[in-house]
Amino acid sequence: MSRLRPTYLLATLLLASAAGAETPVDTDAIHRRVLELDSHADVLLPDAAGKTPSQQVSLAQIAQGGLDAVVLAVAVGPGPRDAAGIAAARQEADRKLGLIKAFIAENPQRVGLALTADAVERLHRENRLAVIIAFQNARAIGADLSQIDRLYREGVRVFAFNHAGHNAFSDSSRPGKEPASVNGGLSPLGRTAVAKLNDLGVLIDVSQLSGPALAQTLQLTRAPVAATHSAARALIDNTRNLSDAELDAIKANGGVIQVPPFASYLHQQDAASLAKVAAVRHEYGLTAESKAPLDGIDTLHEAKRKAFNDAVKQAQSRGTLGEYVDHIDHIARRIGWQHVGVGTDFNHGSGVIGFDSEADAPNVTRELVRRGYDERQIAAIWGGNFLRVLRAAQAATAHTAP
Repeated sequence: MSRLRPTYLLATLLLASAAGAETPVDTDAIHRRVLELDSHADVLLPDAAGKTPSQQVSLAQIAQGGLDAVVLAVAVGPGPRDAAGIAAARQEADRKLGLIKAFIAENPQRVGLALTADAVERLHRENRLAVIIAFQNARAIGADLSQIDRLYREGVRVFAFNHAGHNAFSDSSRPGKEPASVNGGLSPLGRTAVAKLNDLGVLIDVSQLSGPALAQTLQLTRAPVAATHSAARALIDNTRNLSDAELDAIKANGGVIQVPPFASYLHQQDAASLAKVAAVRHEYGLTAESKAPLDGIDTLHEAKRKAFNDAVKQAQSRGTLGEYVDHIDHIARRIGWQHVGVGTDFNHGSGVIGFDSEADAPNVTRELVRRGYDERQIAAIWGGNFLRVLRAAQAATAHTAP
């Protein structure tokens, strides 16, 4: 991609070395050399009037931030699991899949579909944005295991069982008003799906799985996994974040944790903000106090969910770039920089000050350099670690796409 860099990166950053000598570190050059990959960004549908909501992942923002690859998620939110609810969710997912394919087809000189890790690197050499297609929330496929094969044929190479709310395959880390578990982790169907995904060479995304479901997935899979948009629970106690024990287990699996700049999961709200969020929740008929501000959103009428989400964002104080990289630091110190990366959850989640869209990606490189990460480590964090895991998942099968 062409790199239209923000003005704040046009100058060279000078940092002092540990020995005290002045060592020039050109963060702009580092950012230009390494392959930057965002492992999770959501696709937005136009509203009833045909207008696309404001985005954090437009082609212009991607170019400005120098992003080289993005995993675009065909994701659906919580909702009914009856026949009508499943049909509506599947229709939503198919529309989003169509938008991804149209985006690629309409920009052939600038964008290409990547079905393998090797294809990501090839497209990078061609100076084109590599798009990997992901799927999130098996509610959209009901209990139909054959839909996984269909999604694979459509180009899906990353698969996440859950969003908020349980489904027929697995339990979610955010059950809302449901019991904490309805499947005991993975259901028998979910266990079968793990094997099928391994057979197809699809990377299993463990973000938003319940603790038992995550543990069972790690026991069953024969390939490394990725948590494509998860932060550290040791820093912010939220059920969507991963505990240190879960980080250790993902390291043992050979997997990777991709940290999102999502304020709710990496920033501690002050008392005034908590009061504002509680007032919003009360206004929408939800329990005022909750560790997760969006808990219960699945119980709202679909027409009210976006307004509720926007109101919560406005009520919250924002996170900072420093807090974001604190989570990368924590994971790197705990299990090694070889097991951490960047997965923004943009378009679905709020960014932080300094990383509020793909255009701000160079700021992450700048902060990593400031904290002492070298270019090899930055290249791994920005894309290398995720591509390693994707390649390993695809090597688990003889059916890897060309």
